[in-house]
Amino acid sequence: MRVPRLKPAALLAALLGAGAMLHGASASALGLMEAYNAALKNDTVFRAAYYTNEGGKENKTLGLSGLLPNISASFSDSKNRTDILQTGSAPRYPIYYSRSANIQVRQTLFNLDAWARYKEGLLQTDYSGAVYLSEQQQVMLRVVGAYIEALFKQDQLALARIERDTYIERMKVNDLMFTKGEGTRTDMLETRARLDVAEAALLEAQDNLAATRANLAAIIGGDVGELEKMTPDFRGSPDDTLSFDAWKRVALERNPDLKAKQLAVDINQQEVNKARAGHAPRLDLVGNYGKSTSDSTNTIDQTITSRSVGIQLNIPLYSGGSVNASTRQAVANREKAKAELQTETDKAIVELRKDYDSVISSVVKIDALMKAVDSGRLLVKATEQSIKGGVRINLDLLDAQRQLSATERDLAQARYTYVLAQLKLRAAAGTLSADDVRTMAVYFR
Repeated sequence: MRVPRLKPAALLAALLGAGAMLHGASASALGLMEAYNAALKNDTVFRAAYYTNEGGKENKTLGLSGLLPNISASFSDSKNRTDILQTGSAPRYPIYYSRSANIQVRQTLFNLDAWARYKEGLLQTDYSGAVYLSEQQQVMLRVVGAYIEALFKQDQLALARIERDTYIERMKVNDLMFTKGEGTRTDMLETRARLDVAEAALLEAQDNLAATRANLAAIIGGDVGELEKMTPDFRGSPDDTLSFDAWKRVALERNPDLKAKQLAVDINQQEVNKARAGHAPRLDLVGNYGKSTSDSTNTIDQTITSRSVGIQLNIPLYSGGSVNASTRQAVANREKAKAELQTETDKAIVELRKDYDSVISSVVKIDALMKAVDSGRLLVKATEQSIKGGVRINLDLLDAQRQLSATERDLAQARYTYVLAQLKLRAAAGTLSADDVRTMAVYFR
């Protein structure tokens, strides 16, 4: 059987022309660090977290206010007309103006409720900071994840295009064989069916790429354009991470989500203290300064100035059982917060283990796939030489190139998995920062 042959170089150029447009470097390509900086300004989730934290900072001041002096002032000015009827005297109808001004200073001396609110305000401010730190880490993961996902979808699109072109070439071979009486219609129909599936897969890959790019655009708040690609010599290092036990200790100390849950337990404890304070007395130091003019018919045209300093003691006796009920409710909420803390801790350790194992296994997988890519490239070159010698046909070269592209895609995915796992590992430990993103961005050019 003899079939027409194309020059290998021309064949590969035709198949990979569009893929080169996706994988070729561009001077105006969007870098990973550039995408991250844009997300800090435009990601709506992160902006909401920023303003939530700004509001949370005020809880400290709000809590302290209950322990600081409270100063109030009042003033009144009114016109009065009074009817005075007295036995044995003519009725009088005086009209006069009365004015009064008063300033009161109140300083709490003993107030368990105010003290609990003060400590709760400090905890709520710390809670907002912990949540904000978690959101800072999450925006890094969202950007890097979306960026890498878009790159991976580009790889899948290039592979789908090569897959489609392989079946097109196979159709040509089947048609020629059928014309020469060496093939069957069944082979032609089977190849046509596979070509149709490949066409559908290509369209799906295009849609998936468009969706991932739209997701990245929403995060960074602008058009994506070309993306920088991971350098071909990137490989993970098996010695750049601590042991799992070391990561676990760091995570238990610094994980912002665990910190937030622990602070939630402490906040709920202050809610218990506030509820119990309903049974406690309150002692205040109160000072008044007042001046009034014509405040009654007996003091018309008289100005009275009063000054007083003293203590005021309020002792709650009974409030219908609301204090006990509120205390029981607060205790239940505290126990719920403790359970949620344990749940979050277990979840964090599981995720930490998964990311740690992913980092370790990705290093081995990257090395193996790099060797497989080298072998695939040698196979492509050998197939090209076999075609020149008449031993192989163009379809064999396409199959070899398709296998090489699939291996290159798997290698890229392993590298992406390694990068994400490294960042997730640091996020779980509470150590992820912009410097880590900057370090990873070096590997994208």
